[in-house]
Amino acid sequence: MSDFEHSSAEKEARRTMPGRPWSPREEPRQDALRRYLGAIAGAASARSTEESELPVGGEKSGPPAPKPAVLRVRDVMRAPAASVAGDTPFLEVAHTLAREQVSALPVVDSDDHVIGVVSESDLLAKAAVMAEPRRHGAVGRLWQHRLYDKSHGDTAAMLMTFPPVTVHPEQRVADAAWTAAHGRLKRLPVTSHHGRLVGVVSRHDLLRALIRDDAEILAEVESLVGLHLLEPRAVEVTVDHGVVTVAGNADRALVPELLTSVRDIDDVVGVIDNTEAV
Repeated sequence: MSDFEHSSAEKEARRTMPGRPWSPREEPRQDALRRYLGAIAGAASARSTEESELPVGGEKSGPPAPKPAVLRVRDVMRAPAASVAGDTPFLEVAHTLAREQVSALPVVDSDDHVIGVVSESDLLAKAAVMAEPRRHGAVGRLWQHRLYDKSHGDTAAMLMTFPPVTVHPEQRVADAAWTAAHGRLKRLPVTSHHGRLVGVVSRHDLLRALIRDDAEILAEVESLVGLHLLEPRAVEVTVDHGVVTVAGNADRALVPELLTSVRDIDDVVGVIDNTEAV
């Protein structure tokens, strides 16, 4: 990933920073968000590069280059997926959301086709109007107009948001993540080509698929240390939330090339050089 993509991801993450001091868990969460947004930016950049390399006819000349394994939605989705029928009453929808511990549920017809998505926000809109049916003034009227349809819905089909945003099992994880990020959606129904519900994928599922954990990064960095340094055992490597620290004794002439290779590893957020010359 380029420095520009890292910078763009960090700026986007900073927009979500609170005005009060972070809790102990907030910094790792913000770091994960930066890495997630960086992965999305990298996927978009790669897709743009692939498209720009195609000639006018849309086909590349010569034998096809071998392609690396690509994660698909089917590899990370959760199945079977909880759902509700269109005629499910308001209170039962609320109970199902609580029981499944999810923020949204696909709404399906009698043939299991996804016809919409009902979320906590949809239920809150109805509950808000039920609690305070009238608001005075221009702002109140506008607010009431926007919630009008929700407030009069008694079933999942009347409360749901439609058309639903869905993804297919064969889609790339990076493309599904882009869809989720663009639509600001926490969960995406996964449907067959006939529109039937086959699973569900969450932003958390996509995040874990796009971002390798520190142990995987550590293994790759250690392999690079073995390739670049004459005495790899004299160097200790640690990885904390994507930040790689290299410490120990090393030939200073060889360290710059090693650090450059480490920075090029996917999901590496930063590199700290604590080596000493031998």
